[in-house]
Amino acid sequence: MGLFARIVVAVLVGAGSLLLTAAGRGAEGELGGFVIGHVPPAAGDDVSDFATVWGGVDFSSRVWEREVDDGYRVDLKINVLRGERLSGVDELRDFLAEYHERDPEEWERASFHDGAYPGYRSARQAFWLVRPGVGVSVRLYSDRLDTTDLEATVAGVRPSAG
Repeated sequence: MGLFARIVVAVLVGAGSLLLTAAGRGAEGELGGFVIGHVPPAAGDDVSDFATVWGGVDFSSRVWEREVDDGYRVDLKINVLRGERLSGVDELRDFLAEYHERDPEEWERASFHDGAYPGYRSARQAFWLVRPGVGVSVRLYSDRLDTTDLEATVAGVRPSAG
């Protein structure tokens, strides 16, 4: 798919998701072939979906944010990532380090398994490889959410049955 087609798809997906959100779509549900079964109650009520491409990887993203005095603040973001360069869990880690502009060797994280899926986690983010080419990332952005919220959200993200 060419760059123009990707941009058109991203705009259409984003516009459709914003319409669904405005129509009362809940924060839980499906995202990029995955079911989101738990969202922390403290996450913001303003929910938006986005489809983007960065570094050759397709992102399906859902963001929870809330209005604050000076604008909006993101509380939680879930990304479903798809791309050939995500061939293993370490490649997923290296990609996310590049995306977040972190040194992968200095990024404090621990190995973990989300069921059968290998991944890494820190106090604010967990990511795992579902299969070569497909990964999921859950990231907390605000102090309203803690490690317990991260763990519960991760446990609620599962591949869709269909």
